[in-house]
Amino acid sequence: MWQAIRRWFDPSDLNSVGSTPDYRFSLANERTFLAWLRTGLALIAGGLAAAQFLPPMPLRHLREVIAVALLLLGGTVAVRAVDHWSRTERAIRLGEQLPASRFPAVLALIVAAGALLLVVAVLVKGANGR
Repeated sequence: MWQAIRRWFDPSDLNSVGSTPDYRFSLANERTFLAWLRTGLALIAGGLAAAQFLPPMPLRHLREVIAVALLLLGGTVAVRAVDHWSRTERAIRLGEQLPASRFPAVLALIVAAGALLLVVAVLVKGANGR
């Protein structure tokens, strides 16, 4: 684990393996990394917005749970992005198959489940408000 983290911060280690790839592949990998970072930042912004602007919810502390979940998910996405970028760049340089990842599917399921829970919370609040 520490070896992988060290690679994130040591470009010379990455440049020492394999051969220099066509720069277009490295730039595409970097664009994907930046897209994942934007996703992480959006989740973090959503967490901060939930903490600051959501009205009290029908369940105690639901607002805080939503905010913390979004913040943690955003941080996880950011860390996962840099790890995937590093592993992909290494595979490109070595001419290996690109690393497979279940993370996009897992993230999509988590976001869908969160949306479903919010729909339930809104419906419960609407039913109690009448």
